[in-house]
Amino acid sequence: MDDRGGSFVAVRRISQQDLNRGHSTSSAEVVAGSAAWLGKGLSCVCVQSREGDARPSFDLTPVQEECLQRLQNRIEVVYDSSSPEHQEALRALWDAAFPGEELCGLVSEQWKAMGWQGKDPSTDFRGGGFISLENLLYFGRNFPNLCYNLTCKDLPQFLQRSFQDLLLKQDGDRAMWEYPFAVAGVNITFMLIQMLDLEAVKPQTMLGATFLKFLAENESAFDLLYCITFKLMDHQWLTMRASYMDFNAVMKATRRQLETELLQEGMKRLEDLPSYNLLKRY
Repeated sequence: MDDRGGSFVAVRRISQQDLNRGHSTSSAEVVAGSAAWLGKGLSCVCVQSREGDARPSFDLTPVQEECLQRLQNRIEVVYDSSSPEHQEALRALWDAAFPGEELCGLVSEQWKAMGWQGKDPSTDFRGGGFISLENLLYFGRNFPNLCYNLTCKDLPQFLQRSFQDLLLKQDGDRAMWEYPFAVAGVNITFMLIQMLDLEAVKPQTMLGATFLKFLAENESAFDLLYCITFKLMDHQWLTMRASYMDFNAVMKATRRQLETELLQEGMKRLEDLPSYNLLKRY
């Protein structure tokens, strides 16, 4: 995608027969669209301020300031395809998505099966940075509701079940042309950063201030909120009986629902959000 944001990839739902034949993706299974998905093209979803809106600033505790700074440091990291750490994280994401299937290379047609726009996933990280890869990897590897008292290596397949269900579109009555899993994940990272105003020195919205309370209690709060949001987005997708051209509308509905839940009274931790129960189904 160029800087103007002009194209995306729609992915045909993978059936069990497809899985039995392997994860290869033919040209008939990937089509180009014309809606804006990343970065600048997401402004219609992520930036919803109104002219004349008050922009209050919320004071932070020292702990909140420290947690926000660490999260901002993560947000500022650009994906670097030459970095061994970033390369290893990308390989780990492949292993989480397709355990037991060998990856031919970090640039490979195989990546399209995960919902990247082309054979080089690094080109899709411009909208979300390295943290968007970390979010996807956290979802695939560390889904906390399913960990119980076991480490992730003890039950890797079980831990990955929700991740796999979304990747392979195994839940619900699906459209023939589905949202691309990986690109949708990058969009969710970008949306959350914008919605929570995480690049500001201090939060200027009640949403941002509320989230920092969660972050001070759980430094993985952003990653956990990402998992909740991904499941909520997929739930909205199914509820709206959406197809790939409806993605922006689904993202808007997801954001509205998430804002409503975060601002409800009595929300002391992310696990109290109603949409957290979507994760607990598995």
